[in-house]
Amino acid sequence: MKRVMSALLGLWFLAAATIASDSPFNSNVPDQYTVKRNDTLWDIADHFLNEPWVWPEIWHVNPQIKNPHLIYPGDIINMVYIDGKPHLSLSRGRNVKLRPQVKEIAHTDAISSLPLDIIDTFLSKTRIVNVGELELAPYVLSGYEGRLLSGEGDSLYARGSFAENENFYGLYRQGDPYVDPTTQEVLGIRAQDIGSVKLMAIDDDIASLNATRTTEEIRVGDRLLIDENLSVDPIFYPSAPPADSDGMIISVEDGLHSIGTLDVIAVNLGERDGIVNGNLMAIYKIGIEARDRIVGDTVRLPPERVGLMMVFRTFEKMSFGLVLTAQRPFNVGDLVRSP
Repeated sequence: MKRVMSALLGLWFLAAATIASDSPFNSNVPDQYTVKRNDTLWDIADHFLNEPWVWPEIWHVNPQIKNPHLIYPGDIINMVYIDGKPHLSLSRGRNVKLRPQVKEIAHTDAISSLPLDIIDTFLSKTRIVNVGELELAPYVLSGYEGRLLSGEGDSLYARGSFAENENFYGLYRQGDPYVDPTTQEVLGIRAQDIGSVKLMAIDDDIASLNATRTTEEIRVGDRLLIDENLSVDPIFYPSAPPADSDGMIISVEDGLHSIGTLDVIAVNLGERDGIVNGNLMAIYKIGIEARDRIVGDTVRLPPERVGLMMVFRTFEKMSFGLVLTAQRPFNVGDLVRSP
């Protein structure tokens, strides 16, 4: 799979080529590195480079690799010199039997961009909707025999406008809004995951349902939205956002006060700002106010860079990202910028 990583990572950071450092390699970089099963592409890029998003400038593309999107455990990354300049290239480290046969390689065997288990867990219980969207959705009318609360395995009834040929719905309860701290614009509404239901029958606008999964008791008034596939595509790669991407952390999962490595955060930048999955953003802690004892006034110190995040899910007005590195804790209200 030599070219697996070649074109793969050529696409990786094309947008970030203009921000490469003079010395992109870490000190004491090995001549080769064998990809391990628990590696991520972020781990590999960070292993070789001071700034992982500059990979395309030093990656030697091998045109023989047919699939540019998959890298597997056992593949070997080599340091090579072309015209006297160091580059990285990929060679296949697995044994290949040279006989006519069809060789199948599952995509799930390929290494991912990020630790997807963390992201998938987050996405399974988080959904963002527009203002008013939940109010228009079908709602739980009653539990079996008029009960107010229902649980997994129970029958229940809902009322509203149901989509044709859609039998599986998620149950949600309206959560807190995501609000831009500066403009006070509502960027989205958090729909709290309550469970899942299967549509068994429908009579006019009243549906008979069966609760297939619950995270807590289902209440009258909970809303139904068509199930959406929230799995993250494992094939997206670090890249630089638009140069003027200045934003702010507006929320952290589970309401933590201090944010650190592998926490999920929400920022007030989205698709309308040119943000896409894979964008890397530097995190800056807002400077404190300091008393100038010479002049006699108070000034705010400049923001200090404290970490790095990667965007993994975008919406029109906001995005979610995973904190990749954190030199020290930071908080909601701190800044994100193009690295």
